[in-house]
Amino acid sequence: MMNSNEIKTFDAIIIGSGQAGTPLVFKLASQGQKVAFIEKEHFGGTCLNVGCTPTKTYVASARRMWDAQHGEELGIEIPVGAKANLQKIKARKDVLIKKSVDGIAQGVEKNENITFFKGEARFEDKKIVAVNNELLTADEIYINVGGSAFVPNGYEDIPYLTNQSILELEELPEHLVVIGGSYIGLEFGQMFARLGSKVTIIEQGNSIIGREDEETSQTIQQIMEEEDVDFRLGAECLAANKNGNGGISARINCSKDGMIEIKGSHLLLAVGRRPNTSNLQLEKTGVKTNDRGFIEVNDYLETNVKGIYALGDCNGKGSFTHTAYNDYEIIAENKFEGKNRKVSDRITTYGLYVDPPLGRVGITKKEALQKGLDVLIGHRPFSRIARAKEKGETKGYMSVVVDAKTKKILGATVLGIGGDEIISGIINIMNADKSYEVIRDSVQPHPTVSELIPTMLESLTRV
Repeated sequence: MMNSNEIKTFDAIIIGSGQAGTPLVFKLASQGQKVAFIEKEHFGGTCLNVGCTPTKTYVASARRMWDAQHGEELGIEIPVGAKANLQKIKARKDVLIKKSVDGIAQGVEKNENITFFKGEARFEDKKIVAVNNELLTADEIYINVGGSAFVPNGYEDIPYLTNQSILELEELPEHLVVIGGSYIGLEFGQMFARLGSKVTIIEQGNSIIGREDEETSQTIQQIMEEEDVDFRLGAECLAANKNGNGGISARINCSKDGMIEIKGSHLLLAVGRRPNTSNLQLEKTGVKTNDRGFIEVNDYLETNVKGIYALGDCNGKGSFTHTAYNDYEIIAENKFEGKNRKVSDRITTYGLYVDPPLGRVGITKKEALQKGLDVLIGHRPFSRIARAKEKGETKGYMSVVVDAKTKKILGATVLGIGGDEIISGIINIMNADKSYEVIRDSVQPHPTVSELIPTMLESLTRV
């Protein structure tokens, strides 16, 4: 039996300092609650340390490299000799991360309502959490443990990289082999190709990013192939091992090329993510998880055990920083502002930060047709946008899916220069639950890329 005198009592316990847990701990503390804050590794979670922040600094460096090599197209003669210094790129990334992490640490240290515990949390009972050699309890417990790279069986003895470890390299890979042709693999593939590595991307499917429309996959693949990224699709990875030169070798059976062997200096595994729930000992709480380890929650992010909540990547309701932060907003505003916000209210949106970037919201054309919806489709290539032509960046397209009866926008794709920002205009119309005619009839400034959206909406066609 546990001695209750050994258990420290709090108003709330937050496990994990990601994009939901961190703002929530400060919110609860600001309301006078005594909060236990547990983090096993570093403040800020995936996004800040090994996700959005570091990768987008690398994307920016890769873009500078691309600019240095494409001046001639716009009449700028840039001397040959631009070289990527990965040590300096990494150092810039580390400085940016440290500044943000230090800011969180200082805020936690100064807040008398927050007690910080550095260590790995494990449940000992429904409302009892062990960390290091201490036991904590609270009526409300918020789990924000995030996710990490999924590593398939068979790679235990191979020197592979993940999205985290690849950011610690200080020398450019001579030949980076990427297994996985989706969001993470594509971003790293293009950035390292631009920085100077030879890159091969191996994808099991017959197209990259299978959840997107075929046009999106084909367009991105073409853009990257023009930058000398090599794709091997329809590939079954039969074997991967170390070769004699300290690198790796992958033997695959491709639907197009048959059995081939690809030798590289480095191997990046980018085949998906898994929730970091396996060490929580959730079986001691009765909290339900699905067959992939994601914690099951209701519309208000509460598990089947009253008072225990799961936020961010570990609940399977979203795999993005913005969905994790929205989880925080749902908890905070419902708890302290009397609102009735729900997970099911939010519209799926995300970006893919290849260059040019992809902005996505709602459903794709493919999904609309699979559901048998009566829809109208709008489509315009970026080659018809004056501003894109003036910038010399006309690759890509934009498209929209509209409900034929309600005239509401169901989804949109903007793949092209500024696509990750431009999509916000469509997101706002969808969140306002207004007809597409609102943006169709708007007056957009010229010359901008956004001005093609009303033009696209003027000529919708039924599928």
